[in-house]
Amino acid sequence: MVTSDDGLTKRISGNLNRVLQRMAAAAERAGRSADSIRLLGVTKYASLEETRALFAAGCHDLAESRPQDLWDKAKELTDPDLRWHFIGHLQRNKVRRTLPRLHLLHSLDSQRLLQELESEAGRAGLRVRVLLEVNVSGDLNKTGIAPDEVKSLVEQVLGSSHVELRGLMGMAGLGTDNDSARSCFDRLRELRDDLQTQYPAANLSELSMGMSGDFESAIAAGSTMVRIGSALFE
Repeated sequence: MVTSDDGLTKRISGNLNRVLQRMAAAAERAGRSADSIRLLGVTKYASLEETRALFAAGCHDLAESRPQDLWDKAKELTDPDLRWHFIGHLQRNKVRRTLPRLHLLHSLDSQRLLQELESEAGRAGLRVRVLLEVNVSGDLNKTGIAPDEVKSLVEQVLGSSHVELRGLMGMAGLGTDNDSARSCFDRLRELRDDLQTQYPAANLSELSMGMSGDFESAIAAGSTMVRIGSALFE
């Protein structure tokens, strides 16, 4: 007899495999290795049981956009192979509780947040890996710093002792088609490439871009991490 838990695991495992197949096909079309692109399972709307099933299916990089949800799920899911990513706006008063659970912060977007990260990481004896979130679409509904402000924040991160820069994160504008999304992703990659030239000692290897509706365009543009939610749990 198939139990409800077995059915849930089977459904989510099937969804994960289909997304991985689409990622591999997109990578092949772009002349890239599928191994160069990591899938992040966004569990923002997923229950604990769904999140556990996704991890059991083989997705070991999970992402949340609300600190409380990350804290609660990280308390229950303690496997050492699980890596938590934070992709939402992180308020400074939530930094202390979030850092010990965090593998990578995708949404550093201000000097004030950087100062809080540096202070709390120093206090706790941690190093924080971060991506700078850039609003490449110009969509006022999206968070992130403007492209012309990125250089200043890069320099501040590089001057910190406990915050380690790993790359950039961005999103296409709300409701954009695939061509418009691809244009946004290309701009973010070009910005990253320009910054890498200006700061050759910096590690800007990661590009976090692409979600369920546009991740194939993001892979074509050079994404190294795609953030997939609804396609895994439908």
